[in-house]
Amino acid sequence: MPSRLKEALDSGNFVVTSEVAPPKGTNLDTFVHHIDLLKDKVDGLNVTDHQSSVMRYPSLGGCLLINEHGGEPILQMTCRDRNRMGLEADLLLASSRGINNVLCLTGDSVPVGDHKEAAGVFDLDSVQLLRTVRLLESGLDLGGNQLDGPVEFCAGAIVTPEAHPLEPQLFKFEKKVDAGAEFFQTQAIYDLDNFANFMDFARQYPVRILAGIVLLSSAKMAQYMNNNVPGIFVPQPLIDELAKAVAGDAPKGAGLAKGIEIAGRMIREIRDNALCDGVHIMAIGKEEVVPQILAAAGFEALEPALE
Repeated sequence: MPSRLKEALDSGNFVVTSEVAPPKGTNLDTFVHHIDLLKDKVDGLNVTDHQSSVMRYPSLGGCLLINEHGGEPILQMTCRDRNRMGLEADLLLASSRGINNVLCLTGDSVPVGDHKEAAGVFDLDSVQLLRTVRLLESGLDLGGNQLDGPVEFCAGAIVTPEAHPLEPQLFKFEKKVDAGAEFFQTQAIYDLDNFANFMDFARQYPVRILAGIVLLSSAKMAQYMNNNVPGIFVPQPLIDELAKAVAGDAPKGAGLAKGIEIAGRMIREIRDNALCDGVHIMAIGKEEVVPQILAAAGFEALEPALE
């Protein structure tokens, strides 16, 4: 079965993807609820792979569940936890089970997570993983051995337009394109003028760019991201807007409501000005409000993305 995400990316329409975070355990009720809530509203659903180096239910298992529920899964695969044989084997399994999209990541450092005693593997990096995907598609593995049945993927990667300095990111971006990346989901962007400058560079290459939109639920969250998350910069006017929303006798949930409004406004501006090919919405534990973000962006009258 061909990748429905690839069909959407090639259609020229504005593409929307989102992500669902698997649980830390085997209770999949909330996870499945989020899948059912979003599967018909977006063109693809990422399943995070031990995000921030915190052990959770595996991305591959989550993608199988999305398939079972009729959605379009995007397998996130990091190089942190498996050597090349493990990565190749998981790609074979994914492709054989109808998972047709993969986002290739190097992975967060182990010490930032909850298993600080774990050994980071990093046998490959994201560029090498992209090359591995393309090699497996040709019918060979990394040992030069013939496969009895190749894989087929729409392969993507990430880029950080807000990085300082930006030049190393642009160099990595070019390497990922050369290695076979077809689409990019960006790290969170909030300065659209700066993002437009990045897109002037990215438009030289035959790839699709999905702008990362991380939901801000409070001024405190925005300030924390500025201080602690490399490659993310929330401009002060947005922080002030979030702070003002909860000032005085503001009702409970006013900060989240303002964050939804801001996310929707940014998506609408990106789409209306054709800044890039779509967006990737990251609600970080608040997946249930993604439909509200889409409504705030003006998507309420659209037909479901997946038929």
